[in-house]
Amino acid sequence: MHYVDGFVAAVPTLNKEKYIEHAKMSAAVFKENGALKIVETWEDDVPEGEITSFPLSVKREANESIVFSWVTWPSKAVRDLGWKAMKDDPRMHPDNNPMPFDGKRLIYGGFNMFIDE
Repeated sequence: MHYVDGFVAAVPTLNKEKYIEHAKMSAAVFKENGALKIVETWEDDVPEGEITSFPLSVKREANESIVFSWVTWPSKAVRDLGWKAMKDDPRMHPDNNPMPFDGKRLIYGGFNMFIDE
């Protein structure tokens, strides 16, 4: 079964186009390093919560929008090799591909898939 990396971030709404360019460049590097699919989504119907929610999880501010993304890999082994290669890729260096959001509030993690229908 495939392996998935998931991401949630708060992006300044005015940086939407910058984020799209950042995501396109990053997606190309992910694919070159073994990723099967990259999905990037921009919030549309993301409710505020009182205890838990996407906005609370990343401390979204009034001028920000939520991005929810995932990368599908053939396996965790391919993912681990891909991430290692990407860390050394100059296109992923912040000087060449700066994150147009506060990376300290990015939530991410790796997940083993158990249903894929």
